[in-house]
Amino acid sequence: MKRLLALVYGILCYLFFLGTFLYTIGFVGNVGVPKSIDSVPTSPPLEAAVIDAFLLSIFAVQHSVMARHAFKQQWTRIVSWYLERSTFVLAATLALALVLWQWRPITPVVWDLRGTVFASLLAVLFWVGWAILLISTTLINHFELCGLDQVWAYFHGREFERPPFKTPAFYRCVRHPLYLGFVIAFWSAPVMTAGHLLFSIATTGYILVGIYFEERDLVRAYGEAYREYRRRVPMLFPWRRPTPVEAEPEHRQAA
Repeated sequence: MKRLLALVYGILCYLFFLGTFLYTIGFVGNVGVPKSIDSVPTSPPLEAAVIDAFLLSIFAVQHSVMARHAFKQQWTRIVSWYLERSTFVLAATLALALVLWQWRPITPVVWDLRGTVFASLLAVLFWVGWAILLISTTLINHFELCGLDQVWAYFHGREFERPPFKTPAFYRCVRHPLYLGFVIAFWSAPVMTAGHLLFSIATTGYILVGIYFEERDLVRAYGEAYREYRRRVPMLFPWRRPTPVEAEPEHRQAA
């Protein structure tokens, strides 16, 4: 029964995440959701900016703290290692849902490219960004990233073995294509409002800080193998071609 409950818990956490993630796409793109990033304002601009910044900081702190190796070491003394990732996904999704629920639109327009070729280009790039993100998760094992592989292993009473660290497809061009997908999607706005700009600046800044701490954990986990990978491959933007090596080790991109 305990194993079954763990499996149900992991599945429910994943479904909650999936629904919230899909809503986020509509929220950022102002597509098909009742409340979006540019809905009708409900607060004065300054008050809205303070509230929005606070909401984004809640997500950033939750995600940064719970993703760190030192926190996981202490946390898994309370929560089973098999449930740790699902619990992380649940907490991150709750923080994201809070942002979507309580977001205060700030509608003064920073740029409006509608009617130009740039608007069409940005509209395409918006979906390209989300596609890069989703494909990147499948390249590194989407279901492990979301905690389902862990609870499935626990349900069947077998030890969970992490797959080897590897650098397939996008990961040969940049070290963090998943984050690159977010950045492209968040900035690809034919109409950029002040609220959307705040969201894009804050999330991009968080991504850069998060990469710094994540890579410290990756170096701790994989040592020289990850240092060598970092020397060869750009962090976020493919501004240079990766340096070839004679025999590339099998790596795995950690979340």
